[in-house]
Amino acid sequence: MAAPALAEALEHLVKGIVDHPEQVRVDARETPRGELLEVRVNPRDLGRVIGRGGRTAQSLRTVIGSLADGHRVRVDVVDTDAEGGSDTSDAPNVEARA
Repeated sequence: MAAPALAEALEHLVKGIVDHPEQVRVDARETPRGELLEVRVNPRDLGRVIGRGGRTAQSLRTVIGSLADGHRVRVDVVDTDAEGGSDTSDAPNVEARA
């Protein structure tokens, strides 16, 4: 599955679990380590997307990894409300490989 389709699938999944689906954004970009999908949500929805112990974020990575058809895809949940205005990942970064 191509990166735009993976980003669309991820966006659909995330919109289903947040309280502010209109503020969900998934950006796809190519990196030296493969495709990167960055998920941005309303700061109040961040905990819901990450889940207890990172379980929800890991589940999202697993689903996207299975759809990736052998391609390297990383999924990062980005904290858009971080101090200093810089984006930082709140969940451990795990490569999804099918």
